Amino acid sequence: MMNIEHFLKNKFGFDEFRPGQKEVIESLLSGRHTLAMLPTGSGKSLCYQLPAYLLNKTILIVSPLLSLMQDQADQLKMNGEKSVLTLNSFLTLNQKRKAFDRLYSYRFIFLSPEMLSLDGVIQALKSIDIGLFVIDEAHCISQWGYDFRPDYLNLGEVRQKLNNPLTLALTATATDEVRQDIVSKLNIGQAAEIVSSVDRENITILIERVHTYEEKQLRVLELVRQFTGSGIIYFSSKKMAEAVTVFLQENGMESVNYYHGGMEQEQRMLIQQQFISGQLKVICATSAFGMGVNKADVRYVIHFHMPSAMEAYLQEIGRAGRDRQQSVAVLLYSDGDEGLPLHLMEQQLPTDAQLEGVCSYLGSSGLTLAHSTVPEKELLCQAYSLNEIQLRFFTQFIPADENPLHQVTQMKAYCRERKNANQEKLYKFLNWIHAKECRRIGVLGYFDEKQQALNPQCCDQCGMDAQKMEDVWPEVEIDQINSNFTWKEELAFILLKKDNGNEE
Repeated sequence: MMNIEHFLKNKFGFDEFRPGQKEVIESLLSGRHTLAMLPTGSGKSLCYQLPAYLLNKTILIVSPLLSLMQDQADQLKMNGEKSVLTLNSFLTLNQKRKAFDRLYSYRFIFLSPEMLSLDGVIQALKSIDIGLFVIDEAHCISQWGYDFRPDYLNLGEVRQKLNNPLTLALTATATDEVRQDIVSKLNIGQAAEIVSSVDRENITILIERVHTYEEKQLRVLELVRQFTGSGIIYFSSKKMAEAVTVFLQENGMESVNYYHGGMEQEQRMLIQQQFISGQLKVICATSAFGMGVNKADVRYVIHFHMPSAMEAYLQEIGRAGRDRQQSVAVLLYSDGDEGLPLHLMEQQLPTDAQLEGVCSYLGSSGLTLAHSTVPEKELLCQAYSLNEIQLRFFTQFIPADENPLHQVTQMKAYCRERKNANQEKLYKFLNWIHAKECRRIGVLGYFDEKQQALNPQCCDQCGMDAQKMEDVWPEVEIDQINSNFTWKEELAFILLKKDNGNEE
């Protein structure tokens, strides 16, 4: 086997691999399907980018978020890679036609699992030689994962239609049960498993108790004033992310803005670029922010609302300290905070009444969701108060050739099982918050790991607090922002580059 360290230096400019990267790449180059669990911020994308050049075939990357695949594609383009395609719903019919005509010429093709449910896309992909089939955020395929997506269930069948290409499943957070489920659903048999520790040693973990919303808001202001450098504050509510942004701005914090999925795509791109460049120091965001954001020097992550599971928490705090410098994660907890994630869980799956109503309507009308028009789906959503996630559930779980009424009992049982599993994860996370043991030992124990060495800047249970972080905080350089720089021009340039890139 060639010296991949030499290639790493010459092609990517890195002197050494991060933990787990080399093992994953060597496994793929030896022709083995591979499941890799590498912590957030450990450079998972290199695990398919480097083999792409050595295999010299097209690499197909499935990603759950449009923003994530666009970010990864943009990073490749910024590093000089021209043969990159993102297949998504934003492409015009003409752009799609051009892309399909030239699929063979792309080294990297990014697409969503929804795109892979279209027969035309599968037929086009069958015409090219796929060197590697990559599933990013692979925990989404497992019904026991914290972020299960029904659209991911088709990927095992998609692999088969594409002649079972060499496969890489990537995730940052998956228990042993979830990893087994991923391998089973993808049908990748005796896949090599490369499992790195979930421990991010340079992130101090702090949990602080507050008693009221006002106290929580004031504490956020204190922390943002105290911590230098860039930070992300996570919320489970779009409205709250906006409200706290206004509160911080009104109290003298100028370089703060909010980010959530309800915003226009161009506005989200603008804010993301401002944060990456250092013009914005603090982002008040929902969980949509952070995936694929290539910013190594985020110094702190604050949770205003508690996440729904340990896996979600680790994903989000893992956006701090990717430069391996000392960073901190602060979770602000009030009694009863678990109410919001419980409420959000209820909205992810249809209720028994919705299951009965939708199946009865589809059975009597003869409609099938797979062949319904957009107006027909909108009417269905209005009639039964379905959100987009619940509609996707019905689309995935009701076969086009079966009477929906025959599925009701099975779907009710499935939803109950999923809800119970989600609630169990939430209560495990809540127990971790209330526990009196070392936070890091609790995190590692969740993933059946043991702590290898004592951490001097460990957590609040081991004697650390926000004030003591000042003693270990890395120096933060003040950004020199060009006074002639305008973000309007920069955004126009980015959008032009995206359009050109998709039409190449």
